[in-house]
Amino acid sequence: MNSLIALGEPVGERLKQRKQTLAVCESSIAGLLSAALVSVPGASAYFLGSTVVYTLESRRQFLDMSDDDMKGIRSATEEYALLCARSIHKTLGGTWALAETGATGPASNPYKDPPGTAWFAVTGPVERTLQISTGHNRREDNMWQFAEAALEECIREEADKDKE
Repeated sequence: MNSLIALGEPVGERLKQRKQTLAVCESSIAGLLSAALVSVPGASAYFLGSTVVYTLESRRQFLDMSDDDMKGIRSATEEYALLCARSIHKTLGGTWALAETGATGPASNPYKDPPGTAWFAVTGPVERTLQISTGHNRREDNMWQFAEAALEECIREEADKDKE
């Protein structure tokens, strides 16, 4: 796909229609989600802000997470994605928060997670997590696929709410 507007527009339009907002915490995709969301005209109606948490220090500073908060949790896991989503939600407020963490490649991350593996967490009126595995180690391709999967998860969340 590799089109920011094509990635962000469906989520942005749905959030605008519902008068809902979204905060984002990214790691391995380094701002690609945020870029897709703000590429949509009128993004200020739904996009609260974001952070890229790529280091221990950025996690401490941007998400106000202490070492105690991380006891028994490591990055690139479901638990860590949820913790990041909850933290950015607490920091920026709004309706929804979305967090991403993973290993883009070309090699495994320091925890030996295979390249092409990511966890996403959505929090707000409900919580949901998703793990994907692309099965390859092409870093940029994985970044795009992770971003697409995260935004599809947002749309799926909203589609599920429509059924209620």
